[in-house]
Amino acid sequence: MLSAPSLVSSLGLTLTLLGLALVFLPMLDREDWRARSVLLGLSVLLAWRYMAWRFTATIPAFAFEPTIVLAWAFALLEGLTIASSTSAFLILSRTRRRSAEVDQNLGWWGSRPPRADIYIATYNEEASVLERTIAGAVASAYPAARIFVLDDARRPWLAALCAHYGVDYVTRPDNAHAKAGNLNHAFWRRRTDPDAPDLVAVLDADFVPHRDFVSCCVALFGQARTGLVQTPQHFFNEDPLQHNLHIGRGYPDEQRFFFDHLEASRDAWGIAVCCGTSSMVRADALAAIGGFPTESVTEDFLLTIKLAEAGWDTVYLNEALTEGLAPEGLQEYIVQRGRWCLGMMEIVRGGYTPWTRRNISWRQRWSVGDSALFWISTFPFRLASMLCPLLYWYFGVTVVNATVEDVIAYYVPFNVVTLVALNWISRGLVVPILNDVSQLLAAWPITKAIWMGLTQPGPHKFKVTAKGGDRSRTIVQWPIMQPFLILMGLTLVGLVSSSWREINYDQMAGDGMYVVLFWTFYNLLVLIVASCACIEAPRGDAPDAFKAEPARVRLDGRDYRPWLVSLGLGTAELRGLPPAPVGTRLAIDIADVGVVDATVAGQGATADRTSLALEASPEQIGPLLVRLHAAKNTPSTTRGSLPIMLRQFARQLYVRHVRQG
Repeated sequence: MLSAPSLVSSLGLTLTLLGLALVFLPMLDREDWRARSVLLGLSVLLAWRYMAWRFTATIPAFAFEPTIVLAWAFALLEGLTIASSTSAFLILSRTRRRSAEVDQNLGWWGSRPPRADIYIATYNEEASVLERTIAGAVASAYPAARIFVLDDARRPWLAALCAHYGVDYVTRPDNAHAKAGNLNHAFWRRRTDPDAPDLVAVLDADFVPHRDFVSCCVALFGQARTGLVQTPQHFFNEDPLQHNLHIGRGYPDEQRFFFDHLEASRDAWGIAVCCGTSSMVRADALAAIGGFPTESVTEDFLLTIKLAEAGWDTVYLNEALTEGLAPEGLQEYIVQRGRWCLGMMEIVRGGYTPWTRRNISWRQRWSVGDSALFWISTFPFRLASMLCPLLYWYFGVTVVNATVEDVIAYYVPFNVVTLVALNWISRGLVVPILNDVSQLLAAWPITKAIWMGLTQPGPHKFKVTAKGGDRSRTIVQWPIMQPFLILMGLTLVGLVSSSWREINYDQMAGDGMYVVLFWTFYNLLVLIVASCACIEAPRGDAPDAFKAEPARVRLDGRDYRPWLVSLGLGTAELRGLPPAPVGTRLAIDIADVGVVDATVAGQGATADRTSLALEASPEQIGPLLVRLHAAKNTPSTTRGSLPIMLRQFARQLYVRHVRQG
């Protein structure tokens, strides 16, 4: 059994580590593998120090008794999460950027640029979603690209839209194998054409390519072993957690850590993975493995493994070259993550494990094991963390029998150093309560997906993430919120009833009761925030990250120079325009679009803003979509900022409850 340090020495260790971090980390380069390795290595050391204490001092010797089995089960699950974190920290100890490589290799093809097909796979998306993607693809600056819209719903209006933009429209007789089957149908048909592609870019129906997406990806295919180039997914709208909690300007979307940091680190180890959209694959490599894999609902990850088996590399270009539509509703957000988990479990069940006999390298085995361990441990552990305090309050079961001094000695240093390390590397992307909320929202569906994927043979049904639709009303997602409300109720009842029930809690847990109390109140806070995230706020049609710019407006025969502070396909907001009655007609000159007719729709988001309803002509729709989404920029928030989050949240409270009465 580990001896417990004194409270003073434990606090001293934590404060010393925190002080050293505050002094030295600002001086260090975040991309220096040595600095990253030391900091993350310290996190791993403290993590396993903590787990050693957990197994030797906080649970009894194993016996087939319910309370002991529960204590061991929770400790083992926690150990799995530490193992997952250890693997992730090892990956994060290195990182790689390929932007300079792209600049050096632009034009490696000489006078004959490789032919590149762009496949836009679609099933049930609205016209507004698809037109945005098609317009961006048409605006590509690459000279040898050809665009194909692959319609698995066989819609006449989409055929007409494709004809309007001059792109190819493709259907097939059935919908076998969902998205992967749709892509394969187009790919194998194109392989027999005289202008068969050398490269194939894949875009989801709601992802708009920037003008240089194709050319930057092609630049990395100068290396003969490069089979696939993946670029990050950025979003021009806020995901449900950002939007519903009104914190999007200070808290990045949930996928930023993976795409901006973890995937770049995976690339440094040679284990970058395909993530479907915003990728480009070598046609010969794709043909060599039999096309896009159909054995998993996440054909993208499996594509990486199969390419590696055939000797091809997947590389990662960490530049914002596309921008997409994040799931706008909480249900869609949860369905998407459940599908990712289910696909990973299908891959594992199909024989791709760290101990597989398949011809893949140790690095690819590690990659599969790391991804599977993340899904298997993280979300079930979040559920267990919510339920374990209830076992104490209702049944007197203590799964972690520890004193406050021991927790401060072993858990606090590990947790503090881990938070410092991850936030230093990611520039503030790991916020404890919000990180737990994002996991809790999908924890139960993902846990079910783990069980289904590992125990039930596929193929499983491919659930498309719905996009678009009417988002103009506040919607309370009661089915999602209900479990959180039940857990809150059970927790509060357990707390209150503990004062008069006959179980002697103090005798059972001793000082550990205060540890249980801490996690009980922390869980209540997480449940409250998760419940608030289930109240879906209305959305507009303007990109959330639009940067204000000077504008020219013609109103009542006079020219004005207000600021254009928000712009969408059908709406805009101006700051500095003289007050005008609702319905007043005007004309606004928008850069790269031209003079667009509009009417005053009322007051904007603040008192100094004027809201406009735009009346873009059919000829202006395409340029407006390109102006909004195809320029080279980073549309999403990439750094976390607690002050900005708090200011944005406070401002929203003021707008809703003070200004609006």
